[in-house]
Amino acid sequence: MKKYLLLHVGFEQPTPEVMEGWNAWFKSIADKQVDMGGFGKGVEISKGGVKELSWDANSLTGFNMIEAEDLEAAKKIAQACPYITSIRVYEMRS
Repeated sequence: MKKYLLLHVGFEQPTPEVMEGWNAWFKSIADKQVDMGGFGKGVEISKGGVKELSWDANSLTGFNMIEAEDLEAAKKIAQACPYITSIRVYEMRS
């Protein structure tokens, strides 16, 4: 099994229905999940300086680290998620 990082993009105020969908998805991947977390306020640091990051449809809002056979299996897991804007899937290097 390989490890994959799923980065969740986008925020909207969750309704009970949205939370129900997320909770069902979390439950469905519990046996594949290695770690998970959510992000809060953040800044971006670059040669141009420091800027505060917005909390909107373009925000990175959380992550799940999962185990999957390959990238195709990881993509299927991500596609089942009730994401807001998108999910970025990265294979973790050994």
